[in-house]
Parts: sequence; structure tokens; C-alpha cells
Amino acid sequence: MARQSRAKLRYLDGEVLRRVAPLQLVARQVVEGLRVGMHRSPLRGFSTEFAHHRPYAAGDAVRHVDWRVYGRTERYYVRLYDAETNLDVYLLLDASSSMRYGSGKLTKLEYAKYLAASIAYLAVEQRDSVGLGVFDSRLRTFVPPSGTAGVVGTIDRALAAARDEPRTDVAALLHEFARRIARRSFVVVLSDLFGSADQCAAGLDHLAFEGHNIAVFHVLDPHELELPFGGTCRFVGLEGEPEITTQPRRIRAAYQREVQAFMAQIRRACEANHADYVPVDTSRPLDVVLAEWLLRRSQLTGAGTRQER
Repeated sequence: MARQSRAKLRYLDGEVLRRVAPLQLVARQVVEGLRVGMHRSPLRGFSTEFAHHRPYAAGDAVRHVDWRVYGRTERYYVRLYDAETNLDVYLLLDASSSMRYGSGKLTKLEYAKYLAASIAYLAVEQRDSVGLGVFDSRLRTFVPPSGTAGVVGTIDRALAAARDEPRTDVAALLHEFARRIARRSFVVVLSDLFGSADQCAAGLDHLAFEGHNIAVFHVLDPHELELPFGGTCRFVGLEGEPEITTQPRRIRAAYQREVQAFMAQIRRACEANHADYVPVDTSRPLDVVLAEWLLRRSQLTGAGTRQER
């Protein structure tokens, strides 16, 4: 993607991408070679061994059109090669009202948008297809997966248009995508996961049962993790919960235990489904969060490859 067009994208942070760029080689191994649905990697030598045809889609390079097939059928088909049999990456962004909270420069929603745009860019750079689903209590926006460079701009515009809505239902969305996705894919969830941990776990179970790879970015603000407030405070629920007036110092220890227990339950659900669990503190630099995840994935993938040998 040209530098000029990249600069126009609101949620594709040029400085972040500059720091993340060296990780693209790691990302190739990570996102293409996840546990289930392993396909041949472009790192294998950019093979030109023919794999199969698929119908031509807007944005496909004309040089890949099979004109012999067109001569027989008068329909456009493109030739796919082993190096191009890629993954579909689905980015599922929670845009419910609780995601608009932020104690720093970025709300959880804005931070998650930058994460989604960066992952989309990395996926397309390694020739995977990427799509986007924006949801709250239901699916609000859907961008079908595509491997063309233009899909990053389409996703960026969809992210820019996403506004927080009153309530969320992560579990229902996970079940919907488990039924919607036709082939084994890589599903990336970006959410604070507020709601029932048991129902969320059931949604992850459904995705895993269908054979999808999963990464869960659990996006939380540092104030939600620590409850650092003093004095007497009035807390307003962002998704219809009643207001609470209390002295945070009196409940801080119990609150932190509840938060840690909630996160541990989500982590166990992810581990049970061989999903990546990525706790995200929005006070941390975005590129550090991405780097840690990608490096962890590369280590796991490398270990699996060595074991298979």
C-alpha cells in the first residue's frame, strides 16, 4: 500500500505501523499458520503451483484471469496458487456504550479501532483476506473478507463511522458468526466483554467447535482495573445499570478481586478452546500489545511445527 494512501486512513496510525513493521515477517508465520486450517505459506517460496479457480471479484488482478476458461464458459475466473490459498480473518469490534469509557487520550472503543485497523493491515500485507463486523446487541456493520489492498480503506471508513450503542451481547454475536462463516477462519474479538462470562464462553465454544481459530482482545481501561478514585463517587452505568454512590477505597480490594476473577474466567474459556487471550490495558502502547501477541503466537506456532516434525 502506498505511503500516501496509508496516511489518509484515520485508524491506521503511521507511527504505530512504523514500529510494528518489523513484525510483519512474524505476522506471516502467525496469522497464516494457526493451529487449525493450516495452509501453505507464501514463505514457502511463493509457489506458482496451480491450486484451483474461483469466480472473478472486483479488485482482482486481471493478470490472474484464466482466459481459456473464459473462452469455454464466457465467465471470468481467476487462477489461485498454493501461495494464495489464504485465511479469512474476521475482526469483530464491540461498539456498545461501555466501550466509550476512557480515562486517558483514547476511549476503549477508539483504542480497539486502532487495533483492528493495524491487524487488518498486517493481514492484507501477508496476503490474507480480512473482514469486519461491528456489533453491540446486534451486528451493525459487516465488511466481507477481501484480500485486496482496498479493503483496508473500506474497514477504516467503517471503523470511523462506528458509534457506541446502548447495550452489548457478545455471546449472541459469537454464535451468529459461528453459523455465518462458511470455512475455517481466524476470528479476532475486540471487546471489554462486559456481560455474562458463562455466555461468552459458550460463544467461544461454538466458534471452536466449527474449527475456527480465535483471538480475544479483552480491552479494559486502567481505571476499570484499579478503581483508583478517592472520596465519594457516583458511578453511572453505561449500558442501563443503576447508578451507585460509594467510597471507592472501601470496596477497592473486593472490586479488584472481582475483576481478576472475571478475567480469569474468560482466560480459562479461551484456553479450553485453544484461543489466544490478550488482556489489553489501554494505557499501554498499541504496538507493544501487538508485538507481545505476535511474538507469543510465533513461539506457539514454531513449537507446534517442531512437534509435528
